[in-house]
Parts: sequence; structure tokens; C-alpha cells
Amino acid sequence: MPPLKTFRLTKELVQERAVDNVIIVTFGNFAFMDFILTWVKHLTDLGVYNLLVGAMDTKLLEALYWKGVPAFDMESHMSTVDVGWGSPTFHKMGREKVLLIDAILPFGVELLMCDTDMVWLKNPLPYLARYPEADVLTSSDQVVPTVIDDSLDIWQQVGAAYNIGIFHWRPTESAKKLAREWKEMLLADEKIWDQNGFNDIVRKQLGPSVDEDSGLVYAFDGNLKLGILPASIFCSGHTYFVQAMYQQLRLEPYAVHTTFQYAGTEGKRHRLREGMVFYDPPEYFDVPGGFLSFKPSIPKSLLFDGEHNIQSHFTLINYQMKQIRTALAIATVLDRTLVMPPLWCRMDRLWFPHPGVLEGSLTRQPFLCPLDHVFEINIMLKELPEDEFGPRIGIREYSFLDNPLMPKQVKDSWLDVQLCQVGSKDCQLSNSTNSKGVLRLPKHSNEETLKGVFSNFKDIRVIQFSSMQDAFLGFTDQAREDRFRNRMKRYVGIWCCTADHDPGHIYYDMYWDEKPNWKPVPPQTAEEDHPPL
Repeated sequence: MPPLKTFRLTKELVQERAVDNVIIVTFGNFAFMDFILTWVKHLTDLGVYNLLVGAMDTKLLEALYWKGVPAFDMESHMSTVDVGWGSPTFHKMGREKVLLIDAILPFGVELLMCDTDMVWLKNPLPYLARYPEADVLTSSDQVVPTVIDDSLDIWQQVGAAYNIGIFHWRPTESAKKLAREWKEMLLADEKIWDQNGFNDIVRKQLGPSVDEDSGLVYAFDGNLKLGILPASIFCSGHTYFVQAMYQQLRLEPYAVHTTFQYAGTEGKRHRLREGMVFYDPPEYFDVPGGFLSFKPSIPKSLLFDGEHNIQSHFTLINYQMKQIRTALAIATVLDRTLVMPPLWCRMDRLWFPHPGVLEGSLTRQPFLCPLDHVFEINIMLKELPEDEFGPRIGIREYSFLDNPLMPKQVKDSWLDVQLCQVGSKDCQLSNSTNSKGVLRLPKHSNEETLKGVFSNFKDIRVIQFSSMQDAFLGFTDQAREDRFRNRMKRYVGIWCCTADHDPGHIYYDMYWDEKPNWKPVPPQTAEEDHPPL
């Protein structure tokens, strides 16, 4: 590998990579390597190669170099581990972004700056070129559509924050001045979050419109021409994964950024996997022990009957949660990785009180909700001490078996399991399949039964149950049962939030069905404000 100094960010490096005087940049540390490779692959698959990745540690720089990804050294000596949202290191990363913008604009190139937790689904460069007068085009956290076509969002109607996870800068004097002032503001006060700083400074002056047609607005110092990218196609984690706004408006999305989610970096990765837009290595799709999946059965009434309210939402979630709990138990007995089912919600989840869905948004009720709305994905994927929580249970996203990256040998190695009522015709305990290749399994099977029945099918990659209702009677060993329960209790999070009470969050309870008087209500006292015991 060449010496580090050859990876410095220089005008020559940037101009060498730029096409039509545009460069696309992201940056991160080694913890985000898989996000970065996904980001790069989406662009190169779209035929876009004018990209550069800023490496915040030499471990990432080396890895990218050997993979042939054009990278530069940011000399920031970051730690190689994941930095949590809002942490001091997270704020430091934010300052790196403005330093980069301030460094690259004087090179005279247009800069499309991206966070690593977003992916490109369509080449954005022709879209950005439609607004040659714009100094800055930014994405936003807008959740209510202001336009129904692919024009810029109407600036007067965008009440949400501008989001700096995706924004495009032209090397104009106004843009350079903005970058310089934003940089000075952040360096003078380390408590300011970079995005809040950007919003404050850009909105110092907002208006009037530049002209009648373009959608651009004068901002910042009255000279900067700003455009707000439409949230329907430059999607947030809400407009893409919750509302599917682009589908409802029959538009093609350009990008998705994993904002509006609740389980840290693992939650972001899981969302991209649910959307089948994350690139995992082959070993992700074929693990030792194989996979377990099931068809969730949900009565139509739980989805559609009555009002959409807290009670009906929790009734629906609890019904699904009980089946998932059973599936996780069978997965651990058979030592298989569970493919989670699609999850249906009647109420959105946010950080603040709301009436169920955001007013003016296109969220349908019920809707297919991301797993992190209910489950603590970061805990599910964490290594917990086995003596207290039992063995780790691998999980996969609900769309896993439909992923085009799924190898044929896994898809073709499949066993259908049909639950049957003991005593009914053809419902005998057997470890062989019937003439249709289906295994019939008596309901209320215990741990020993399951192990015995499925010992013949260890080489089968995917076992799919027709249902999980009443499939499992329980563990033989009480200590194992206790460890499993400890694990399950940590798997679910909160719904947020009702306006009628403070605090307004309500805890999900994996064992709600064992508590006769269980009701979905917020903690009534500070002492009650903890996950269910």
C-alpha cells in the first residue's frame, strides 16, 4: 500500500475523480465499512463513478484501498468503533463534514455530500443539474408532501428541519461564504449539533422566492439560492419506510436516508435490509444451522375493525408478538436463525406526542411497520451473557427470503411444516414428510419432541411453519426457560407517545398474556417507568 501522504485530500485528487465537475463524497470510520461499501455499490451499479470516500481511520483507508474504492485520509484519528447518535464523538464527526465542505468547495467542483447511512436508488446527477442556479440543494425531514410530482418541495410549506445527510453544493461565492460561517460557528461552540447550526444559519433570512418557476428561495445572507429536495423521492426513514410516499404518489425514489428510527446503527442496517437495499456478504444468506420462518396469521378484524387507537394498536401488536415469541423459542431449540415476519402496526411511533399518525402525512392505517418500531434490534443482535440470557438467537429481516442475493441452494432446500390438531386425521408424530413433501406436526409439541422430529432435517436450509399459534408447549428445563424469558423481556421497546399523560410512552410486554389485567397505559409513577419485569 502506498504511503499515507499519497491519500491526502488535494485539488488534483478531487479533479481527477470528478465527472462534469461534480464529485460525490461520503465519509466514516471502520465501523461503517459495510454501509460505505453498500453506498459505493449502489452508485457504481447506477454507472456513477465520480465518488470519493473520506476515511476517518487508517483501518478503513487500508480496507477501501484493497477493495479498489477511491478514498482519502481525513487524518482525524477517529476510533474504529461505532459512535452513538448524540455522543461527543458523533458531534466531532459532524464537524468533520463542514470542514470537508469548506475544504472541497475552493477546488471549484460541485459537491454532493452524503451520510453513510443513506443509499442511492437512482442517479441523482441529472436531477440536480435541472437547478443550475441553486447554490445549495438540501434534503429535509419534511413528512407532509408539499408537491405531488418531482419538483422541489415548496419552501414556504416546509416546516421541518433541513437534513444535511444529503445536500448538494455549487462552488459559488455564496455557498463558500455559507460553509465558512457554518464552520466558524461550530468551531466556536462545541455544543451545537452541526445540523441545527446549518438550519439556524441558512434560515437567518428566508425569502423571497428567486423566481416564479424554479422553487428556489433566497436564504442565509439574502444572496444564497437554496432549493429543498422533495421528501417524497429524496426520502427520509419516515417517507420511505413508514409512508412509502413515493409509491402512493407513483414516483421513483432517488435516495433513502435511515432517519426516524429507534435502534441505533443496527436499526439502520436492519431497515436497509428490510428494503433489500443493503449489500451483505454471501455468508449472511447461508448460516450454520439454517433458517426458520413462519406464516403469521392475523385476523382481518385486528387490522381494520374499530378505531385506530392505542388499545387496537396494542391488541394487534400483542397478537403478533406472542407468535414471534413462540418462533424465537423454536428457533433456539432447533438452533436456527429466525426470519422475522412482516410486522403490522395501527399507530406510528415518534419521539413526541401525536394522534396516531402525523397529520397531513400519507401514513396508511394499518401499515407495515419497521421492526424497530416495536423490537429493540440493537439488543437482539447484542452478545448477552449466556448464563443469564441463554444462547443468542440469530434473526433476519422479513424480506430475507425474497432477496435476489439469496443463493439458489438455500432457496431449493426447503421444508414446509403444517401444524395439526392431535387426534385429527394424519396427525401422528413423525419425522418424515407426507406424499406432498409436507411435515405434519402436532400442536403443543415440547422441546424433546421438536428436537426428535427435526433431527432428520438438520441439512435443510429453510424450515417454514404454516403457523406458530400453539406450536410450542415449553422448555423441558426450568433454568433454560428462565434464561429465555430474561432474553425475551429485553427484546421489546416502547410505543411513543400519548398526549394525555407525562411520560407518554407505553412499554410493550412480551409476556402480556400472562398478566390478566394487562392494559396499554403509560407509567403512572416514576417508580413504574421501567421495562416490564
